[in-house]
Amino acid sequence: MISITQRGNFKLTETFFNRALTAEYLNALNRCGQAGIAALSAATPVDTGKTASSWDFKVVQTAKGVKIAWFNSNVNNGVPIAILIQYGHGTRNGGFVQGRDYINPAMKPIFDKLANDMWKEVTKL
Repeated sequence: MISITQRGNFKLTETFFNRALTAEYLNALNRCGQAGIAALSAATPVDTGKTASSWDFKVVQTAKGVKIAWFNSNVNNGVPIAILIQYGHGTRNGGFVQGRDYINPAMKPIFDKLANDMWKEVTKL
């Protein structure tokens, strides 16, 4: 024989799911998205300034949850310039321009803050 006993109520669980339904977490994601744009713009090496000013983000709902996607719209002949700066590229006369890792250091504090903010959001009562 199996016996199950339950005491209390599901108030905390219901509160959590009701808050999830209102999508309050989207405000925190949008704040982090904007902070990511500011960090990427500030960290992008500047020649003309076009790449630095071309950062944007989207909050995307997926089947598994929600994600933030940052992207740079400065594309020349089908090639994203931000990626050339990050990873380097060949030149017309056979040379190579070394990449500069500017994206990862700029985004690390944003990811850390995002993780902290999301934890606070889901544990908020």
